[in-house]
Amino acid sequence: MTNIEQIEGLLFVAGDEGITVAEIEHATSFAKPAITTMLTNLATKYDQDPDCALMVLSTENTYRLATKAAVAPVLKRYFEAPLSTSLSQASLEVLAIIAYRQPLTRIEIDEIRGVQSGSTIQKLVLRQLVTETGRLSEPGRPILYGTTELFLDYFGLKTLDDLPTIDLDALSDAENPAPETDLFLNAFQDKLQGDDQDREEN
Repeated sequence: MTNIEQIEGLLFVAGDEGITVAEIEHATSFAKPAITTMLTNLATKYDQDPDCALMVLSTENTYRLATKAAVAPVLKRYFEAPLSTSLSQASLEVLAIIAYRQPLTRIEIDEIRGVQSGSTIQKLVLRQLVTETGRLSEPGRPILYGTTELFLDYFGLKTLDDLPTIDLDALSDAENPAPETDLFLNAFQDKLQGDDQDREEN
């Protein structure tokens, strides 16, 4: 693994929050001038490659990966898929975690799922099922996420108090990331079946 690969990997997992030179130094033990040079070289590499959709953005000593403006139309179509489109398992996992643990940061979601969740969160934000609810008062000011009114409507809930009861400890089982989806879906299925029975009885 090359030094540039390490920098690129850190930029990727940092997601929308970005990463500082100091954080890269801590993770890699590279000297700060070398890190700055590698970031510049990586940005130049992306910029000069016509087949690469990525670019490096920097603001106030924080660096993040982003997509070039040229690919915006296709990304817009992808993220603005109609709500009639079924949610993916990854989206349901993230929704389950946010619904029961909100407000929380992307890093906290990543730790629970065991995988990077930035793109999934972004899609849920654009579908208006998840929204930014604030920022933590700590270095980097990470964004806090929560569910929306549309989330409630989408799942037929009046308030978050109507969420089915599940074992919250299961949501933190990083060694087995899939069960939170099953718990979420099974609980909702049970709730919906119960609502149908109530309507039939009435």
